[in-house]
Amino acid sequence: MNCNLLHIVFTVCFVSCSLFGQSENQINESKIKYYNGDLFLLEGSAFTNDVKENRYQRLPDKYHGKVRDLVWDLSKCSSGMSVRFFTNSTYIYVKWSVVNSSIANRNHMAATGVKGADLYFKNGKEWQYVNTARPNGKDFEELLVENMDGKRKEFRLYLPLYIELTDIQIGVEESCKIEKAVQDSGKPIVFYGTSITQGGCASRPGMAHTNIISRKTGIECINLGFRGNGKMEPELAELIREIDAEFYVIECLPNMTKQEVLERISPFMEILREKRKNTPVVFVENLIYEKSYLDNKIMQSISEKNLALKGEFKKLKNDGFKNIYYMAGKNALGKDHEATVDGTHLTDLGFLRYADFLIQNLNKYKLL
Repeated sequence: MNCNLLHIVFTVCFVSCSLFGQSENQINESKIKYYNGDLFLLEGSAFTNDVKENRYQRLPDKYHGKVRDLVWDLSKCSSGMSVRFFTNSTYIYVKWSVVNSSIANRNHMAATGVKGADLYFKNGKEWQYVNTARPNGKDFEELLVENMDGKRKEFRLYLPLYIELTDIQIGVEESCKIEKAVQDSGKPIVFYGTSITQGGCASRPGMAHTNIISRKTGIECINLGFRGNGKMEPELAELIREIDAEFYVIECLPNMTKQEVLERISPFMEILREKRKNTPVVFVENLIYEKSYLDNKIMQSISEKNLALKGEFKKLKNDGFKNIYYMAGKNALGKDHEATVDGTHLTDLGFLRYADFLIQNLNKYKLL
């Protein structure tokens, strides 16, 4: 057989096989029915939809102009939020839209974490990962799973960490049911902090430590992480005290100076205690950055901030503040120095270790 004839035979066979594969697995798009995210249980939001212009923003509208503009802009990110639903569909699609996708590009964080979405399903008592919807532009649509058995299952879709979400829809078979999940009982845990709290630099939304902790404990977690802007400001104390929480976790030190630590912790607690007199508050030390093991200036800064935090914590105790806890950061990310993407922000491994570290210590304090 000459080369030209062989090429023709190969091409025909390849095309035939490809077409056969497509016809066997292709989903009839006319049979897909999309449901708006308003119909699903939204978790990770501390405030009801009627006080927010966009249900996926984290702060109520009345704080626009009250908090700094940078904090407000970051509050539009859907960090820590998820939608939960039941369906007996054999496949699940997702469509979602974001604001100005290009401004959210980050050179040390995967786009799937910045503006993607993660699907999990309830397997017995555990949440099991299924797939990640990968972004490509401003408006996205993706098939997340197919060929399921058609039995009713509960699903959870984690929303993007570092971008403003304007709309999300779940697509299932037109003939199948989709139902809103039931809200878990109990108060949430509120996390207030920095870019790490917000989820930097998880490869996908489900790997932020607040989301991991929520899955592992069954307790809703509210993510109030603001990249570069977790500074324990009085306006945030006023906001946080509006949330009737199981307890508050404050992990702001990476964004603060030693002087800010000395000046802001006591006023912050006084504002918080005006309304939440007994709700436990956990202060977390600044984690040790990898470069600081060689960069003496960075190590000195971290050490000074942690000493300042410990000193202010002791003052609070002496002043009669109860139900406050101090969490040292030693070995929070393990001992092998392999848990960050840039020496500071966490990889998925780092977030898993940090979540386990927090759970272990919160159990020690009998808060979980």
